Amino acid sequence: MTDRELVPTQSAFLELTAERAGMHEGYRFLDEKRLILAGEILANLRDYDATMARWREAEAAARAALRAAVGRHGLEELSIYPAAAAACGLETVGRSVLGVRVEDLPPLAEVEAEVDDGVATQASQSPEADACRAVFASMLPIAARLAVLTGNLERLRVEYLRTARRARALEDVLLPEMDARIRFIDNALEELEREEAVRVRRAGR
Repeated sequence: MTDRELVPTQSAFLELTAERAGMHEGYRFLDEKRLILAGEILANLRDYDATMARWREAEAAARAALRAAVGRHGLEELSIYPAAAAACGLETVGRSVLGVRVEDLPPLAEVEAEVDDGVATQASQSPEADACRAVFASMLPIAARLAVLTGNLERLRVEYLRTARRARALEDVLLPEMDARIRFIDNALEELEREEAVRVRRAGR
């Protein structure tokens, strides 16, 4: 509705004022939601950075162990070496952050793979191959943790962007438009009051 289509009445002024108050309350909610989501994103980013640092350490150790194992057995012999039956052993607890599902993880210090040591003994078995197998198995829970954190961050990012768009639409477009309409009606009502006062004075004369 344009200013020309607005009817400057007291009821229209009160209606727009109430609508503006509701819009402002919605903006405050969205702004607070945006801050909460940003806090969750930062917390997950800190965890992600720490886990990624742990991953890089494990990756360097895995490369060194692989070089030693290949040097001892050769690539073909190492390729038929029995793999470890390992599980990531990562348990998560889901919770909702303003409608966004976030998986809580145990502390990084508690991340440890569950490895089954009951591997058939071979004549070619060696400490180098065992160390290589163990270090690669230890990377499983770190990789799983990175995957969970990536999922958390992606869901939080999508919701944050959606919330920020809505908050900006209210702050930059809808609320200013509503303020302009309220000012238009307020000014029109004041002008009508002045005209009425002039008519009353003239009638009194």
